[in-house]
Amino acid sequence: MPVVDIDTDELRGLTGEDKTDDEFKEDLFALGLEFEGETDDGLLQFEFGPDRLDRLSVEGVARSLRYQYGADRGVYVPETNDADWTIEVDPSVPDERPFVTGAVVRGVTLGADGLDSLIQLQEKLHATMGRGRAKGAIGIHDLTMLKGQALTEESEPSGTINAASSDLGATEKRVTYRGVDPEGDRFVPLDANTDMTPAQVLTDHPTGDTYADLVEGLDRYPAIYDELGLFSFPPVINGSRTEVDADSRDLFVELTGTDQWTIDKMCVIVCYALSARGGTVEEVQVDYADGATYPDEYGPDLLRPDFDTDEKSVGHDRIETMLGVDLERDEVVDLFERSGLDAAYSLGEADTTYDVTVPPYRVDVLHPLDLVDDVGRAYGFNELEPTYPDIGTIGGRHERSRLERAVRTSLIGLGFEDMLNFHMTSGAENYDRMRLDERDAGADLSTAPLGAEPAATIASPYSEDYTQLRTWALPSLVQVLENNTHRSYPQDLAEVGFVAHRDDDVNTRVAEDRHVAGVLARTDATYEDAKARVQAVCDDYDAALETPATEHPSFIPGRVAEVVVDGDAVGVVGELHPAVLVDRDVEVPVAAFEFSLSALE
Repeated sequence: MPVVDIDTDELRGLTGEDKTDDEFKEDLFALGLEFEGETDDGLLQFEFGPDRLDRLSVEGVARSLRYQYGADRGVYVPETNDADWTIEVDPSVPDERPFVTGAVVRGVTLGADGLDSLIQLQEKLHATMGRGRAKGAIGIHDLTMLKGQALTEESEPSGTINAASSDLGATEKRVTYRGVDPEGDRFVPLDANTDMTPAQVLTDHPTGDTYADLVEGLDRYPAIYDELGLFSFPPVINGSRTEVDADSRDLFVELTGTDQWTIDKMCVIVCYALSARGGTVEEVQVDYADGATYPDEYGPDLLRPDFDTDEKSVGHDRIETMLGVDLERDEVVDLFERSGLDAAYSLGEADTTYDVTVPPYRVDVLHPLDLVDDVGRAYGFNELEPTYPDIGTIGGRHERSRLERAVRTSLIGLGFEDMLNFHMTSGAENYDRMRLDERDAGADLSTAPLGAEPAATIASPYSEDYTQLRTWALPSLVQVLENNTHRSYPQDLAEVGFVAHRDDDVNTRVAEDRHVAGVLARTDATYEDAKARVQAVCDDYDAALETPATEHPSFIPGRVAEVVVDGDAVGVVGELHPAVLVDRDVEVPVAAFEFSLSALE
């Protein structure tokens, strides 16, 4: 979950509220931000759901508090000045990163604290919406250090003269997004004292080395130029010429990526944060030249940032049913406005419907239930009175849950530590780092190694670390071992947890299951150790165990077997392959097992 560092003095200034740190903690908890501790510099750390990306900075958190306190109401959209700058997209831009957006913000009052907040927001957006800069990357530049390109016949993509500048030799405020040869134009990157080619940046600069994989293999690298030359090498690093400092007042914001909607929304969130610092937003014209790849849904000529609002609807009945409270219509409208939304209602034959306007920075409002959640938070979830449901039955533990609990108890009795890991993971963790290849959907899975089933993936994940449901549980346990290499051995870990994979024969197209998995990380771990634990668990449930030899890419050949319970093949047991362990810096042998919980029913 994202964690944001908050300077409470900044929070007091941005909210206009003279509250104590403890009062802020309580107010932020009501918004869903949980206090996680303090940094060495005395900043408070808050964790929150990754859906509210507008709260990745102190400015966004302060905006939410101002709505909660009633200081602000309804949708706020910053006023924008007409475009003075143009970003021209050249056909030479690599197809792997074709899209760009941007904005100019003038009159910003940053200071050291504001600059730190802006850098934090930039990096948090990179890690979430930007998927580690792969889907979208942000560059922020001191506008006063940019020089508009000379206006010549050759500089115009259409071969015509801009009507606003009729004299050849004049300058227009334009930068160009285009491709550059890896060994081509040189520039001085941030935190460097010498000029480098883009290829040298990837090998000789620490930041370049970190993000080299995003552009490696491309014939031409993405680059942004003004009249003086290359000043940005997205998604890797900016040039030092346009570096922003605490005294910078006018900023040029550019974003490049693989999806126009994503970088547009990232740009909006940055602009809102800078607007809170007194900045005035100015539009930027984005022109995709003939031959350049442009976003089909928007066309080749764009005005950015995109501050268009969205419209959603929800019924009064649905709000009351979900929250369990009776509300007047005007009260609901008031609660929407205190959430930073606008709402108007219309009376229907069966129900009242609210037409709600959603501001452009709210990328999380996708469904009517998101609107109900906003109403509930504005009302105050702590104000909701618990009530018993009108059901004439007494709740009890489900039989599957009883089995899960019993198996956990058995594993703890065998010396395992009980784990509860995320059900979400990434393809790299689930397949690649376990030496597996994902099987195609619809293929015969009866011969597929455990875990190689096709994954149920997230269409638009916020983080590259969580893009799919895990198809098996062992990768999660091995990740725990990777994160605990600094701790002593033995480390015996087990989990009874949820797994899923795509299956067209299932009504939901996703087959769900519960798996039992365990790892024994110790200097003397062997296949026999893992099998003995599986045998002990099976004995507890009078299940007959067989372990015929098999092959599995994650395990050492000749030291792996199939888990067959009561005649059904349900899992695998063996010694993990050295390549799996070396990739994670685990320096002791690991014996492991995994099988379906349903085999013990």
